[in-house]
Amino acid sequence: MSITELTPEDVENAVLVDVRTPEEYAEGHLDNAININWYDENFMDEFKAIEKGKTIYVYCKKGGRSASAAEMLNSSGYKDVIDLLGGYDALEENK
Repeated sequence: MSITELTPEDVENAVLVDVRTPEEYAEGHLDNAININWYDENFMDEFKAIEKGKTIYVYCKKGGRSASAAEMLNSSGYKDVIDLLGGYDALEENK
């Protein structure tokens, strides 16, 4: 799913995760997004509080890190992980 197609209704009962660095996150992020840094050695530990049946939307700057994160989450038993294609940069370009 493209990040530009994401609606507030989509994330109403889901978890929105920004996998960029805290510095990138501080420069701007989607409303209600939590920051879980892909490069953090405890990356997967941060997801322990999120139930595996919950819908999780992940995004990064351009799409590389979020694709890797989505793959890792899927292989760890998370059932509904959606990678937001294009990343935060695509949103900035569409402003």
